[in-house]
Amino acid sequence: MLAKLSAVFAYSALVWYFMGFMVLIQLILVAIVAYLAAGGSYQWFYVALRTLPRDLKAVCRYIGLLIQVRSHQRKNLNIADIFRQRVAKHPNKVCFIFEDKEWTFAQVEEYSNKVANVFKNHGYRKGDTVGLMMENRPEFVCIWLGLSKLGIITPLINYNLRQRPLIHSITIGNCQALIFSSEVTEAVKDIMSSLPSDITLYRWSPISNTETVGLGEKNLTTMIDEVPSSPPDVIEKVGYHDRLLYIYTSGTTGLPKAAVITHSRFVFVAAAISWMTWFRTDDRFYVALPLYHTAGGAMSVGQALIFGSCVVIRKKFSASAYISDIKKYECTVGQYIGEMCRYILAVPPKPEDKQHKLRMIYGNGLKPQIWTQFVERFNIPHVVEFYGATEGNANIVNIDNKVGAIGFVSRILPAVYPISIIRVDPETGDPIRNSKGLCITCKPGEPGVFIGKINPKIPSRAFLGYVDEKESQKKIVHDVFSKGDSAFISGDLLVSDEFGYLFFKDRTGDTFRWKGENVSTSEVEAIISNLVDYRDAVVYGVEV
Repeated sequence: MLAKLSAVFAYSALVWYFMGFMVLIQLILVAIVAYLAAGGSYQWFYVALRTLPRDLKAVCRYIGLLIQVRSHQRKNLNIADIFRQRVAKHPNKVCFIFEDKEWTFAQVEEYSNKVANVFKNHGYRKGDTVGLMMENRPEFVCIWLGLSKLGIITPLINYNLRQRPLIHSITIGNCQALIFSSEVTEAVKDIMSSLPSDITLYRWSPISNTETVGLGEKNLTTMIDEVPSSPPDVIEKVGYHDRLLYIYTSGTTGLPKAAVITHSRFVFVAAAISWMTWFRTDDRFYVALPLYHTAGGAMSVGQALIFGSCVVIRKKFSASAYISDIKKYECTVGQYIGEMCRYILAVPPKPEDKQHKLRMIYGNGLKPQIWTQFVERFNIPHVVEFYGATEGNANIVNIDNKVGAIGFVSRILPAVYPISIIRVDPETGDPIRNSKGLCITCKPGEPGVFIGKINPKIPSRAFLGYVDEKESQKKIVHDVFSKGDSAFISGDLLVSDEFGYLFFKDRTGDTFRWKGENVSTSEVEAIISNLVDYRDAVVYGVEV
């Protein structure tokens, strides 16, 4: 008891020091209100004492994150500035490993400088947009990093797209030019007649040559070889809050949408997962996810660019090679999405399954039905499950190995991180409101939609949305807990337990009613998949 009381005082002192006395008073008042709302019972104290160590650890890490983020903001540093600091500190340290080739921090800096010099010579400047369509490889990162030094925005285009979705992605990204790798030449050829006549094409290939594919394209590989590797002379300063990338959402509700990623947003995404999971600079990360998405391209790549860690990049995911690669490259952190874990489990057991140096895996979508089995088979000491949307401001993380949880919200001081679960109409997904026209918070065990309060003055709480402003407005709900406030609405159904742990339930629209109950298609899919040796299963409701 004494230790926990000491932790309370330490928690209060940290909040007072880093957030101010008035914030501490507000949080104490919120805690009192929460206690009274719970009926003033001993249950509140029980929950508070059980969750205090978790909450204290989280708030300390969150404060460390805020210190770093505000330091970059105060100095107005962009991603290239931050990376240059890492280069100066250890130029010969390995930054990326790809197909047994090592790239040092100095080599990444030099290649990205070459890219910047090519496009500066071609007249591109801050605010221009150049699309990038390339398979996973270090040059992918070097190219958008080099473009960012000039303030050029890079839409990261899914290399699997063809025809209409590809045309759509290039169009909504407002691409003035498109860089594509030799592997996707045919895909670009197929849509050439539908592209704007004034778009400039740059073709990159892993081997320098003078061949052309008849699209009037420029040979980017040759151009990079011919320019100096010195830093470009930048006329217009690229700032912390300027746009960096457009990362496309998966398009589950239609064609892909281009989400805006600023330098500050990229820093926050990479730094948040680093601080909250307690990554180390000597960690070696294994990434087989596409680099055009946030998970692989920002969370993992960001560990190299911002923190100076080494990242092992694989061109495409292979279930049979996942553990053997991790062993081969001596990786300490592996990244996953839920479907990957299921495929890896389906691979016949091998002696090397536990012969690795992994201390942690992190990702999203590891279903509770296979969580324990996966951890035990591959001897994974720690699993960090996170939840968040590329375009959203509501991100959570499971920091203490709670099986099945995707994160948590403090039951003691929920106002520290303003996220919530609200009641919605199961048919329409629209918020259910009380007599005052405000949203209603769900109780423990009651599923609802996850939201994040919007505060434009705080980068981590701002909602940058999509390039298409109309699409952005569809993700905002107004008059949430007070008149005039607003929040990002995720569209995902979550449920919390009495200790504040959050669990993914389903996506709105992916449930159906059966005998008066809401049935989650994803939960049924998980059970069926387990019964058929982890093969794919699709479940949907039909009218009976």
